[in-house]
Amino acid sequence: MSCVSQTFLFLYCVRPRPDLQKNRVTMFVNAIEEVSRFTRAIHTISRSYSGLISPGSATLFFVNNEGVAITCKHVAELILAADQVNTNYAHFKNEKNRLPQDNNYKRNLLSLELKYKLKAGNTVQLKNNFIDCVDRINNLECIAHPTLDIAILKFTGFNKVLNTSYARFLKDPTKIKQGRSLCRLGYPFPEFNNFRYHETADDIEWTPEGNNNSPSFPIDGIVTRFVGGTNEYGDQQITGIELSTPGLRGQSGGPLFDSEGLIYGMQSITGHLHLGFDIQNMEIVQDGKKTSVSNHPFLHVGRCVHVDRIKEFLTQNHIKFYEG
Repeated sequence: MSCVSQTFLFLYCVRPRPDLQKNRVTMFVNAIEEVSRFTRAIHTISRSYSGLISPGSATLFFVNNEGVAITCKHVAELILAADQVNTNYAHFKNEKNRLPQDNNYKRNLLSLELKYKLKAGNTVQLKNNFIDCVDRINNLECIAHPTLDIAILKFTGFNKVLNTSYARFLKDPTKIKQGRSLCRLGYPFPEFNNFRYHETADDIEWTPEGNNNSPSFPIDGIVTRFVGGTNEYGDQQITGIELSTPGLRGQSGGPLFDSEGLIYGMQSITGHLHLGFDIQNMEIVQDGKKTSVSNHPFLHVGRCVHVDRIKEFLTQNHIKFYEG
């Protein structure tokens, strides 16, 4: 066989199949469009005692068309903490406004700050905005799991739900295997700026002006391992799914799904695995100059609540959900 024919045979053998190329390109496109119909952002603004206002975000997704969604317990705890944080600062302001403006003002103010545990970096105000969830919110009921990072959110007092679909949970958990490609969707990297500080009222508030949206952000990965844990009865069980890529800040509470849009779990936390490829004072050339660097690399892996644990919790609380 000539060299030319050998080269032709090699190229012919390794040429990717068109159908496989198409599947790789479109793997999660339709799924993301479907999951976006019931996945929503939670926007948060927090103000420190020093006056710094910081935007933040988290994610929830609806499990039915009755205004019921799920998110992480640590996200729900932040939502519930808002009333306590805001009330504490309101009481502080009331007492501060009654302080006499005399030579003892600074000392009395310091005592008041100690009473309400206020320091420069402490959060004194916290407000949440639920984006495109329901037309109006009369109340929000939260049911937190006793041991796992799951919480049910029940919106009430609305006239209309704004999710145009709802989650379909994986029925057969044996399909979750090492190497399976899955994707997560959430709202990291907050870009919204529709908030301000109202100096006269000494308050932070949402405004009709500015950008009130942040784009969703998907990130895929393969299943690497399963996470074990103990349930409320002391039994050992699989509680989570580990992914080869990190869950990003703001994606907590977002769905984990396959190329069909079936829900396999919910993004919870990100683990940090030390790789052991440490570098100490290694000399490199940077911008034409020698410099010494050290590096301690980690692999950041996403950990998601397992679909079976989510379905169990919904069933225990008599919440309607769907399987596919």
